[in-house]
Amino acid sequence: MTGAGERPAPRRPGEIAAPVEESGEPWQGGRMADRGASAPSLPDDWPLHPDPILALHRMGSFDWDLDNGLFHLDAQAHEVFDLRPDEYDGRPETLAVRVPAPEGFRLDGLVSQALKDGSDHYGTYFRIRRRDGTMRWTHTQGHIRRDGTGRPRRIIGLVRDATDELAESEERLEQPAEDEARRQQTSVVQLTTAALAHARTVQDVIDVLKDTHGLTHLGATSLVMGLVEAGRIRLVAEGPAGSFVPGTLVTRIDEQYPMSEVVRTLSPRFIESPEEFAAGYPVLWPHITGLNITAAAYMPLIAQARPIGALGLLYSNRGGFSAEDRNVLLALGSSIAQSLQRAMLYEQEKDLATGLQQAMLPRTIPSVPGADVAVRYRSASLGRDIGGDWYDLIPLPGGRVGAVIGDVQGHDTHAAAVMGQLRIVLRAYAAEGHTPAAVMARASVFLHELDTDRFATCLYAEADLTTGVVQVVRAGHIDPLIREPGGACRRVRVEGGLPLGLSAEFGRLAYPVGTLELDSDHTLLLCTDGLVEQPGTDLDDGMRNLTALIAGGPPDVRGLADLLIDVAEERGGDDDVALLLLRRRAPDTPQAGGRLQQHVAPGDPEALTAARHMIRAAVLAWGAADRADEVELVADELITNALMHTEGSAVVTLRVLAAPERRLRVEVEDSSSALPRRREAGESGVSGRGLLLVDLLTDVWGVEARGGGKAVWCEFPVTERPP
Repeated sequence: MTGAGERPAPRRPGEIAAPVEESGEPWQGGRMADRGASAPSLPDDWPLHPDPILALHRMGSFDWDLDNGLFHLDAQAHEVFDLRPDEYDGRPETLAVRVPAPEGFRLDGLVSQALKDGSDHYGTYFRIRRRDGTMRWTHTQGHIRRDGTGRPRRIIGLVRDATDELAESEERLEQPAEDEARRQQTSVVQLTTAALAHARTVQDVIDVLKDTHGLTHLGATSLVMGLVEAGRIRLVAEGPAGSFVPGTLVTRIDEQYPMSEVVRTLSPRFIESPEEFAAGYPVLWPHITGLNITAAAYMPLIAQARPIGALGLLYSNRGGFSAEDRNVLLALGSSIAQSLQRAMLYEQEKDLATGLQQAMLPRTIPSVPGADVAVRYRSASLGRDIGGDWYDLIPLPGGRVGAVIGDVQGHDTHAAAVMGQLRIVLRAYAAEGHTPAAVMARASVFLHELDTDRFATCLYAEADLTTGVVQVVRAGHIDPLIREPGGACRRVRVEGGLPLGLSAEFGRLAYPVGTLELDSDHTLLLCTDGLVEQPGTDLDDGMRNLTALIAGGPPDVRGLADLLIDVAEERGGDDDVALLLLRRRAPDTPQAGGRLQQHVAPGDPEALTAARHMIRAAVLAWGAADRADEVELVADELITNALMHTEGSAVVTLRVLAAPERRLRVEVEDSSSALPRRREAGESGVSGRGLLLVDLLTDVWGVEARGGGKAVWCEFPVTERPP
């Protein structure tokens, strides 16, 4: 402050003078604070919530839960995508009605790359198709949230309408119009090529080409494409609707059509006027005059120096093609040809792989009395990279059935070949009568001795449909499931051993056997891990999701199997799925009347006498007194043969079978695998008539393999009821 009459001190160069109030004193910030009454007050809604700010800038937000796949959009995001709330179900796949396929492929690739390379952010422009069919630009930016292990769990971000932004950018461009048109055409070729990179099948390629915005930016009015098949060209795509020319669905290569010409000559054909078109192709021209075609470009689709098809683009507002235009179109044709060849090879390999896999699986599943069975198989979505998943159902003696589910390591033809061999030996071991644990141990030794480095997980369940008792052996496989008639489904924990091949390698062939009860109308479900495991979830979560899906499924096994395999198909994935469902039906007739068993040692006459008494008493008690002598004679003959010809003990078993009629069954089991054979006794012979007696006195008889030995059995009808 200067004194009265004094002049202020001069300022140094660059120095700014302080503001001076009307009183002549410099302004002090603190003094304004003292005058709070005259300071403007803050608005009531300050600071403003982010939602109105985003809405003013035509921005919406999204929240994508990667664990359950839900993709939440707020109200403004619905506006950006031109969707009503009732048109969106929270799944990203639903946005396909607004996002064209090429743009969707590009977005998927961008997000996948960001998830894989550890990025925290991504952003890009893309086009959406509005409700009225017009296209507009949109921009998205996402932030990836990861857990402590670096695994991505959630993406949150923004979407906004970028039409005006890009329009203003284009207005500021000062390049010539022809350069801009060339840039757009090149961009379309790049976008189309990027979309074609995701096409697996021929239909995928066709869908990319028929996308309308691509044709519009190329300036084309109509598109045709044909594939070469057995000396002819078959039309596989044409557009728009109503542009099909009758008689061109299948044409010969030597006919006077533009696609035939480019296939014959392996050179493109550029038609630059209606007069040139009419003069060159008089047969075709009258059928397309209604399209007002002024020019056309036909390119041969060449792969590995041979033509596989032809592509035609027809224009209604073009008078010719510059050198740059032709280069762009030729580049487009080359990209399409390569994509088509990949798609055709993929479909061929897929058919070959599926055929091989089906040949390795059982052609038919036998009907099982007392049970409803359904099996399903879904191949992986990786062309020839098939897996070794398999199922099998093995009818066994005495009303039993063996159910097998397994998965050989790997996804190739070698895995399928190993699977086929393993399925056969498992079936053979089970049919021989080995116990479930022995079946699994022998299969493991077989796989270990096979000339392969593969192992296999497997689950073998042997069910007695008469009693409902199921013995389960698990070799590194996932647990079975049981569904009750009311729909409740539970996972049955079964102690398991090492996978097949590994247990033999490490000398751990003792497989534990679990026992469970399968009541009437309960369903046993066996499956491979392709039905359970999903990206981003562990096995326990997958099993819980599967049990919930089964609980809400249809009650019959075929409908439930269809539902499960349809869900697996929709989910996709790179693993095969094998599925076996077995529902035990309620018995239509009363259960068996009983079961008796007696061990008879060689050289023990008392044991043989006791067995004879047991047989006669059982026959009388079970209401077969009229057949008592015949049953005792036949049983005595079978026991004697076992003791004489095997030099071991015999086990005789009697039981009553309830369905389809009451029958008494006699089984004599020994430790020899040699099968009984008939002999001619001769007039004076004292032996050789045993099997003749069995054949004459019994209703039916036969021989079954039982592990290391066999069992000779016979059956007698029982007409009386027990007292």
